[in-house]
Amino acid sequence: MPATKRIVDLGLSIALLPLVVPVSLIIAVLVKSVSGSPVLYRAPRAGLCGAPFSMLKFRTMVVDADRRGGWATQQHDPRVTPLGRWLRRTSLDELPQFWNVLCGEMSLVGPRPAPEAQLSLYDERTRRLRQTVRPGITGLTQVCGRSTLSQRQGATYDVWYATHHSLRLDAYILARTVAAVILQRNTN
Repeated sequence: MPATKRIVDLGLSIALLPLVVPVSLIIAVLVKSVSGSPVLYRAPRAGLCGAPFSMLKFRTMVVDADRRGGWATQQHDPRVTPLGRWLRRTSLDELPQFWNVLCGEMSLVGPRPAPEAQLSLYDERTRRLRQTVRPGITGLTQVCGRSTLSQRQGATYDVWYATHHSLRLDAYILARTVAAVILQRNTN
């Protein structure tokens, strides 16, 4: 299944490029004009088998946000720019992750790649199982509650996905993701 899943990831990502590239260029110009450089935020993450990679996102926070501290997921984070709030609400800040998919660092569907600080909060079994599959742009956790779930609930969905993943489940998650993005449900 991993080879078939990779072929599906590549096929769908390439098919979506005519939509993703122009929208990404517009967003890049908006981010640059509203809050300067850099346009992209590179978030260090652990991928398949724990391999490190830089997950790409459009920058939604002020330039020195990492030095100011806080959690990026907190409600009403003052570090998030007005454009950034809209990008997060619409999930458009995630579009650069199609590059991560094309490079083989991520999949369209899988557990969201967690920051190192968050990974250290998981028990050993959860960490190990999450890393048996490529992290995804979307996942079971995102379609089952996203920002409304506790970390423990999200980890439970991630482990379930890692032990039960299939192309059929991926198709279900992708369809639910499209609906959630269009309806802007459970976004922060």
